[in-house]
Amino acid sequence: MAGGFLGKTLAAVSLSVALASVTVKYLGGCSVAACRNSLLSCRFHVNSNMMSGFHGTKHSHNKARTSPYPGSKVQRSQVPNDKVGWFVEWRDYNPVEYTAVSVLAGPRWADPQISESNFSPKFNEKDGQVERKSQNGLYEVENGRPRNPAGRTGLVGRGLLGRWGPNHAADPIITRWKRDRSGNKITHPISGKNILQFVAIKRKDCGEWAIPGGMVDPGEKISATLKREFGEEALNSLQKSSAEKRELQEKLHQLFSQEHLVIYKGYVDDPRNTDNAWMETEAVNYHDETGEIMDNLTLEAGDDAGKVKWMDISDKLKLYASHAQFIKLVAEKRDAHWSEDSETGCPG
Repeated sequence: MAGGFLGKTLAAVSLSVALASVTVKYLGGCSVAACRNSLLSCRFHVNSNMMSGFHGTKHSHNKARTSPYPGSKVQRSQVPNDKVGWFVEWRDYNPVEYTAVSVLAGPRWADPQISESNFSPKFNEKDGQVERKSQNGLYEVENGRPRNPAGRTGLVGRGLLGRWGPNHAADPIITRWKRDRSGNKITHPISGKNILQFVAIKRKDCGEWAIPGGMVDPGEKISATLKREFGEEALNSLQKSSAEKRELQEKLHQLFSQEHLVIYKGYVDDPRNTDNAWMETEAVNYHDETGEIMDNLTLEAGDDAGKVKWMDISDKLKLYASHAQFIKLVAEKRDAHWSEDSETGCPG
């Protein structure tokens, strides 16, 4: 927990300020994030991967301020753009309090309420098997509650999220080249670049298309989460027989043991976020260059997915939360088609 001078400094700094204070370039392509403020460099680690996902935006979250809150009729208190950052004094700020009944019921994936006497979470630390560290560095804790590092959302409590503070997820981005019947890569007629496809699922909860990811279980490695979630949501592994599961695991091992790219790590602009609980993810790209591995896997929606399919990658994609930003980073890293605008990609 931050204290003393560091606590005061953190209280005056939000990620929305960091966005204006950091020069960001995309992963593996353009350059690195450079902190201009020496105090931030030494005392407050701003994850460059996270910042790259919001490259070019003025504010660090927008979907996290939308109403009604998912799965409810709850309306957030409105937060104007100039009041998002915690560094801006707003004495009249009066956010709505909301935690879903499903979370308050105390499932194994959820924390107790802060007020419960036997609950003493270790924020900004590894708390037993629960990871309470943020991928974006230290976050402030006020009145016993962690504070969203990206700013105000108009809602306090946990909403649909189980953990106070960061809720860690993993998003496997499985890609292949789009090919014609002869097996040749298909290029876009305007950009002249090869068209990349990724496995997308249609979420049951909101009906939006998304990357087939999910929450990291306590003590679970990210690599295991990536493989498990892809199997459950895109291949319906939970409904397979024991023999089918063994065969599926062998094929998944072939896909997930190859070279991969960590596309993004950090805060996610998610409609479930609140002032006290927020989503963070690690998005990893596994690319099937020849297409042979995925040809042997039959896509079948399962678990939280209503549908699953291969989707062409372009700037016309409308995806859940910040997923379109992750997909854009993959297209840039793979030098694949993204936009018909000739001025795409990183400058210089």
